[in-house]
Formats: sequence, structure tokens, C-alpha cells
Amino acid sequence: MSGPDAKKDDLLHYLQVAREAVLWKLDGLSEYDIRRPLTATGTNLLGLVKHLASVELEYFGEVFGRPSGLPLPWFEDDAEPNADLWATADESREEIVRLYRRAWDHSDATIQALDLDTRGHVPWWPEGRNRPTLHLLLVHMTAETHRHAGHADIVRELIDGAVGHRAAVDNMAEGDAAWWEDYRARVEAAARQADEG
Repeated sequence: MSGPDAKKDDLLHYLQVAREAVLWKLDGLSEYDIRRPLTATGTNLLGLVKHLASVELEYFGEVFGRPSGLPLPWFEDDAEPNADLWATADESREEIVRLYRRAWDHSDATIQALDLDTRGHVPWWPEGRNRPTLHLLLVHMTAETHRHAGHADIVRELIDGAVGHRAAVDNMAEGDAAWWEDYRARVEAAARQADEG
């Protein structure tokens, strides 16, 4: 297949790979571990899912005049900053994961319904750049989702040492714990040597 539908299929494939990778990082973790902030700026796994669900609903909903009807109170004018980047104690894992999957469905329906050259309106982007095409927003959302999947990779490794690109393909060098310890030591030694001179 070639043409616009093939391009859409390619873009959706890479977006879906990233979506699934982000959710996979929650598997097997406690409520505390999926919520706890592991960076100075509060990055946490469930917050990344909540953020990505919210952003998809805006980019592939509101931007194209196709609102989902799903409430996003953390995006209201009176919401505190970064409210979309963490889960309150009252917001369950199931609720946020369900929101993300509903966002996928809504986004995918928008993407299938519109041509790649259809223009939307992104009111929070600067004038002159705020009328992007569906194609550009698909690239943008795929890049953003992969970026946050990378954040999730690091956060998950900090929690319990689990690593990997996605469930079926970990993309890691083969080696046991001793090999990885030696590898890390060599990287550390090189960093110290470079710093010294």
C-alpha cells in the first residue's frame, strides 16, 4: 500500500508502539511505585500516562473541532500548574489507564476521519504556527510520546531495575548482573578520566 493511508498507518504504528511502551512500564508495580516522584521535578509513571492521555485528547480532539467530551479538570483555568503530571490519591490507576485507552480510540478515530493535510487550530501555539496539519500533529504526538516513554524507561529502572524498550523487544545488550556492573564501572571510569584531563 502507498499513499496517504500508508503514511497514516506508519505514523499510527509508531505512535502505538510508544503508547504501549508507556503503559508496560506500570506492569507489576505497586500504587506507590507508579506514583512516586523520582526526579526533582516530580516525574512519575502514572503522571506520564495522565499527561499523555490529556494531550492526545486535546491535539486530536479540540484542535480539530472533535471534542471527546471526557472531563479534564486538571486543564481548567483554575487548576494548579502541572496537575496533569501526577495522580491524586483519589485517581485510580485503572481510571487513568482507561482514560489513556479512551484517548487512543478518540485520537485514532480523528486520524482515520481526516486527511493528513487537514489543518487544526492549536490556541496555545504562537500565531503563525498554530494552524498545523494532522500530519504534523501526528509526528509531534509520536515524538512526545516516545520522549515520555524514555522518561518512563529511566523512572522504571530507578524503581526496580527493570529495563527494556517494550514487552516483546527489550533492546538491551545481553549480560548478567556482573557484566552490567563491570560495564557501569567502565563508563564511570571513562567519565572520571575525561573530567581529570
